[in-house]
Amino acid sequence: MTVIYNFSAGPAVLPKEVLQQAAAEMLDWHGSGMSVMEMSHRGAEFMSIMDAAQQDLRDLLAIPANYKILFLQGGGLGENAIVPMNLMGLRPDATIDFVHTGSWSGKSIKEAQKYAKVNVAASAAENGFTSVPARDSWKLTADAAYVHLCTNETIDGVEYHFVPDVAADTNGAPIVADMSSHILSREIDVSRYGVIFGGAQKNIGPAGLTIAIVRDDLLGQALPCCPSAFDWKIVAENGSMYNTPPTYAIYIAGLVFQWLKRQGGVAAMEQKNIAKATLLYDYLDSTDFYENRVEKAYRSRMNVPFYLKDETLNASFLAAAKERGLLQLKGHKSVGGMRASIYNAMPFEGVQALVHFMQEFAQASHK
Repeated sequence: MTVIYNFSAGPAVLPKEVLQQAAAEMLDWHGSGMSVMEMSHRGAEFMSIMDAAQQDLRDLLAIPANYKILFLQGGGLGENAIVPMNLMGLRPDATIDFVHTGSWSGKSIKEAQKYAKVNVAASAAENGFTSVPARDSWKLTADAAYVHLCTNETIDGVEYHFVPDVAADTNGAPIVADMSSHILSREIDVSRYGVIFGGAQKNIGPAGLTIAIVRDDLLGQALPCCPSAFDWKIVAENGSMYNTPPTYAIYIAGLVFQWLKRQGGVAAMEQKNIAKATLLYDYLDSTDFYENRVEKAYRSRMNVPFYLKDETLNASFLAAAKERGLLQLKGHKSVGGMRASIYNAMPFEGVQALVHFMQEFAQASHK
């Protein structure tokens, strides 16, 4: 039987152990006689799931006590509106600074312009979004409400491997980071950020859950137009239970958090991710059949876009990959080519299988 490796950018692969546990508990969660999907979100059974998931996430990221963990809906794209709606109420005339590093920061800029003045402090558009603009090139507003970064561009394959210093690099403005596609893949110092957010469907769990980690002093600043269900202060005061949360997605995320702890936590997972990314990038750099266009210092460990030099072979590459059980390698429609997303749940063996296939395909095509 062919082993399947799913390289989808999201919704993405989940750990097999998590899926097996969810399957075993599908009809009867811990003797309750109910599936998690059938539980009252305010019942003792689900509240225990919610509490454990929040605590496990706090443990994994060493989230300080003065930050709230919010379980929301709307995805990362929704947060592009929810963030300015939550942070501009006290200073509606202030400017938001953005660093434009690719498709997702571009979407964030467009959405924020509906609610506030926006300054694109730096952009990598001129080099085709193959790097993060140098920090000394950022033209920041003197008194910005906040600075928005997308710290891993899922489509373009660009990742920040540094954290800007609030005092030196952002004029004291808090940093808001969209970490949708690399949260929990590497150690981070949460205290360096004002807000961290991300959709769950890339590296945490199924689609439907969005996580926001918000510093306490940034609560209570919402614009009047902000819906109550997305007002961080209201959500925090109600323990993410102001409205019915995405209960099953939270349950699966909680299982993923437990799985991550069993793997040794985020530090151990980061080392595994470095090994996977190094294997794939080393092969791409060794061949003239494929190419990765991102500058080496900014390459994503999670999302690896690559191109066949002869793009007339794209269709046959994807067909042959599918026959080998290597799925969803087609690049995003906006950039073309291929993309391998190698999130936490992708085993090292999956990347080995991909590299071996790519070698064989290149050799066969040269004949």
